[in-house]
Amino acid sequence: MIEHSQKSAIPAHSKAKSNSHNNIDVIANFTEAVQQPLSELAAQTNHVFVTGAGGFLGKAICRLLRLADIKVTGFARGSYPELTQMGVNMVQGDITDFVRLKETMKSCDLVFHVAAKAGVWGSKDDYFKPNVQGAKNIIQACQELAITRLVYTSTPSVTFAGVDEAGIDESQPYADNFLNFYGESKALAEQLVLSASHGLKEKTLKTVALRPHLIWGPNDPHLVPRVLERARAGKLKLVGKEDKLVDTIFVDNAAYAHILAAVALNKPKATCIGKAYFISNDQPITMATMLNNILHCVDLPPVTKRVPSAVAYAVGTTLECFYKILNIKKEPIMTRFVARQLSTSHYFDISAAKKDLGYTPLISIEEGMKQLKLSLVVSS
Repeated sequence: MIEHSQKSAIPAHSKAKSNSHNNIDVIANFTEAVQQPLSELAAQTNHVFVTGAGGFLGKAICRLLRLADIKVTGFARGSYPELTQMGVNMVQGDITDFVRLKETMKSCDLVFHVAAKAGVWGSKDDYFKPNVQGAKNIIQACQELAITRLVYTSTPSVTFAGVDEAGIDESQPYADNFLNFYGESKALAEQLVLSASHGLKEKTLKTVALRPHLIWGPNDPHLVPRVLERARAGKLKLVGKEDKLVDTIFVDNAAYAHILAAVALNKPKATCIGKAYFISNDQPITMATMLNNILHCVDLPPVTKRVPSAVAYAVGTTLECFYKILNIKKEPIMTRFVARQLSTSHYFDISAAKKDLGYTPLISIEEGMKQLKLSLVVSS
């Protein structure tokens, strides 16, 4: 765990300089470690297609692929000049548009399907169209274009039923009852992707699904800014009396796992075909410690206020009903899913990913926090 010292009188820019050499070393070591799988992938791949290329994880995957000078076509709804500058051929489109999708995927021989509608609030169509129909479109396009490898970005939410998940592995069944449409849609999509490679002859579509949990790091547009925004507004609170352990994953580790999965799919007698894998930093941490690590990066005081889990769940239930009746599109400050997520354990046995994919996290939480702090100091 990261120790929190008292505030230093050293200016932020001086502290950034003092940490920069260590961060350079960590990044250099990471780059060196990924060279072998990237070289393997470059030798077996001509053209990679990445959906959701403009997203947090999608960009990290594209960055690694371009390190090996692999040709990449990125597919996203928006415009991302930084990816174009990186050498990625960016195409704007929607994964629910099959004709546009298939046309863009021509000449590709490997797909990373990262795009998804994420979040905790919205209608069934909001999630099922991009997540379920989008997955169907990707599978169909791969089959019609004879693309043989598909790496799918899933989520541990596919097994989450509102109770503790303490050290579970992939034998854990899909949830019987989902607390939001995101988890339900991703579970259906994952099953479609994995079943696409079952019972098929050799040289047809080989698929694998990865389940990263709580991706974070520099330039994170989701977790980190939300935590900081709520903390500065005095609205950040812990849920439940007891601190539960959760798994997280640094963004570069998540991207690295995707590269390993793509390489593993191409191995003779690959054991990962048609399977899902939990991936994490393999460092379970309490939610309080994780949040306070983030707050410490910008010298904000630690979060100490707590809300009983039963109260949070009741508030979430009430707000969901209220928002649905009034057809309010904005996400409520609390939902049933968030209440359960923040008051239960979520850490996973990643032995299968280590064995079948050769995955071990390259950047620790401590090292990742140093990178995050430096990025926040520089951007402030």
